[in-house]
Amino acid sequence: MKLRNRKKAVALADDTGEGDIVLSAHDISVSFADKLILDKLSLDIRRGEILGFVGASGAGKSVLLRTILGLTRKQSGTIKLFGVDIEKADDAERLRIDMRLGVLFQHGALFSALTVLENVQVPMREYLDLPRKLMDELAMLKVELVGLPPDAAQKFPSELSGGMIKRAALARALALDPDIVFLDEPTSGLDPISAAEFDELVVKLRDTMDLTVYMVTHDLDTLFTACDRVAVLGKKKVLVEGTIDDMLKSEEPWVKSYFRGKRARQLDLAARA
Repeated sequence: MKLRNRKKAVALADDTGEGDIVLSAHDISVSFADKLILDKLSLDIRRGEILGFVGASGAGKSVLLRTILGLTRKQSGTIKLFGVDIEKADDAERLRIDMRLGVLFQHGALFSALTVLENVQVPMREYLDLPRKLMDELAMLKVELVGLPPDAAQKFPSELSGGMIKRAALARALALDPDIVFLDEPTSGLDPISAAEFDELVVKLRDTMDLTVYMVTHDLDTLFTACDRVAVLGKKKVLVEGTIDDMLKSEEPWVKSYFRGKRARQLDLAARA
């Protein structure tokens, strides 16, 4: 099955290069103690695309994600969201930006003492002042939107399967109808069928909700079937970025090994055209 919206993918490919940039990270450097993790890394993300961010374990994929979200301090560089330098934004502007972001952390990071419905309502309680009944209705809409059965809303995370936890965490990420969602290893730990269904869900939500998706992943199937572009992290910066076709043609050693190595999926390019 072709998961990607082909019309949108073609439009992105025809972009002049600037496009409508919703996230711009330029010359980002991050260190922990005396260890340099990211060294003047630069990356742009365009409106409406699904960007897959990949790299070796420990290379700094999640570090960059946390830096963009303001959870990890950078030593240098500029991060702009929706054209706004987040370091120079005032409190009101930063609040407006935060409300346009949704995050699915690795392993879901649901609050164990809260039901699924209550987990989905956490961003609503933090940023909005809504009557309880309206919050319940909105949260149920998100639960159903991600494909969970209605009775899952009253369950606790410990009562959910791995795939249901991921969907519940995605529902929470979508609670405020964000413009961009950040997914950290969303299919990690899922069986192939559940992972494929989750990929299909992400693409469907992107198309129906006009989302931009920044996805940290190591899943080759996800990269091949769901992502419009891929950025590869290596040597503390972005080594290569482009379409899957670009990845398959790259002679960069790590990229070549990852996308064309023994465990790489053999893709029928004619079927994808």
